[in-house]
Amino acid sequence: MKGNADGLSDIALHFALLSLLAVGGANAVVPEMHRQAVQIAGWTTDRQFADMFAIAQLAPGPNVMIVTLIGYHVAGLAGALVATVAMCGPSCMLTYFAAQTWRRFEEARWRRVVQAGLVPISVGLIAASALLLARAAGQSWVAVAVTVATAAICYFTRIHPLWMFALAAVLGYANLV
Repeated sequence: MKGNADGLSDIALHFALLSLLAVGGANAVVPEMHRQAVQIAGWTTDRQFADMFAIAQLAPGPNVMIVTLIGYHVAGLAGALVATVAMCGPSCMLTYFAAQTWRRFEEARWRRVVQAGLVPISVGLIAASALLLARAAGQSWVAVAVTVATAAICYFTRIHPLWMFALAAVLGYANLV
């Protein structure tokens, strides 16, 4: 599909809409990205999606890089640019205008209520992303064990997650996962 104008418009529309739903960041809409990329459009497989997510998290920079990788996979450099602009543009504009209003009503009760209500929504969306990715990565009992161990270590210790990525990479290189 690389270079296909219809593919670029599909990418633009999909990520522009996701941009407006990404309360809590791009990771909050990973399940919907997965649904579109794997189940609906067939742009990637489960494994490719999980690999792109891992690369996006491992690489320095914002976690929205998964969008760039999906766009690149579908339509090359043009797809990467379209996906990134579509994911970042609408939400940036909305955020700019919402911030102006948000500041104006700093002491309003409704503002505190809305803010408190958005916290569990964001946490729930990110938890759904984690569950979806854990399922995609769990191709064997060793992969499931690595996923569970990584989650437990991250939750109960202050060890940086990149060390777990490094260990998982070594296990993958040794064909244990």
